[in-house]
Amino acid sequence: MYEQETIKPYEAEGGKAAQVEQMFDHIAPTYDKLNHRLSWDIDKGWRQKAIRQLEPHKPKTLLDIATGTGDFAILAAEMLKPEKLVGADISEGMMEIGRRKVQEKGLQDIITFEKEDCLALSYPDGSFDAVTAAFGIRNFADLDKGLEEMCRVLKDGGHLSIVELTTPVSFPMKQLFHVYSHTVLPIYGRLISKDTSAYGYLTKTIEAFPQGERMVEILRKAGFREASFKRLTFGICTMYFATK
Repeated sequence: MYEQETIKPYEAEGGKAAQVEQMFDHIAPTYDKLNHRLSWDIDKGWRQKAIRQLEPHKPKTLLDIATGTGDFAILAAEMLKPEKLVGADISEGMMEIGRRKVQEKGLQDIITFEKEDCLALSYPDGSFDAVTAAFGIRNFADLDKGLEEMCRVLKDGGHLSIVELTTPVSFPMKQLFHVYSHTVLPIYGRLISKDTSAYGYLTKTIEAFPQGERMVEILRKAGFREASFKRLTFGICTMYFATK
């Protein structure tokens, strides 16, 4: 078991998955505004870089895991022009916002949202050309199982593109990020979202999540034959790319 798998949003009884679903349903109305403000809109560029990893492969069918309010799914649809893109998440509150965005963009014939347990996906083996995940897999209650499922639903030769928040490893960004993530992020998050726990939980999961070389080893263990990573913005974010 990885350290972040034991971290829950709330101190109340209940499994991690149920608490994560409750948390995201609660913060859904303010989630987009907070994400963009807390990252100074840099998160938009991170998403673009992660999608560009897939451009040479021209995937026609995509699955966006932990899709949330659909920002990554919409950007992928616009940049990659797939025939079909499914956004999967456990939070109906988040996906309902995503559905409204998709309607406004006129992408409803390409993008659909489906409530899924990301540790036990309902899709058959080899269903998708590519699987993506942006800032969501650190919430998995079982990282190994989640990645194995992502690998299972990929076609042979298919690709996985992940972008995830991480902790910088070099001075002075490591120290600056620690101060920011332990003061500004949880306080501002609490004020805007009205959730006293959600953004403190975010900080804990970032610090506990496996990253870099360790994450590459975990991807290979999950069934991917090739895996690599690239740190972005001094290590605040890391991209992973893997091939089944």
